[in-house]
Amino acid sequence: MAKQKNIKPSENELAILQVLWERGPSTVREINEILSEDKPTGYTTTLKFMQIMFEKGLLSRTTEGAKGRSHIYTAEVQESQVNNDLLDQFVNRVFKGSTSQLVMRALGRKNPSPEEIEEIKKFLDNIEKNK
Repeated sequence: MAKQKNIKPSENELAILQVLWERGPSTVREINEILSEDKPTGYTTTLKFMQIMFEKGLLSRTTEGAKGRSHIYTAEVQESQVNNDLLDQFVNRVFKGSTSQLVMRALGRKNPSPEEIEEIKKFLDNIEKNK
């Protein structure tokens, strides 16, 4: 898989990547069918997005079929890498780079369960130990 910096997939590109991360290598038709379950999406629209993603290096493709007309697409970026890049961009843009503001806002929006609080404490203890 390619290692890219500052991956900024659009909402549609992210939806396609999520299908590929879950299913693995797939055709445009297969991806389009899954995307259309939530929101009607035209085949040619999905195809165009995937062609652009291929050009950007987000996807790779191989040719299959008797006449070489079917392409199998594979994600060339890892889910964790994209999630980390998007989270970093969000924290920088919305919270001016402050992870503590992000965490306090998230915890203030919903009362965490005692189990979640314990998990958070363990996570923070682990961070302190590894510094």
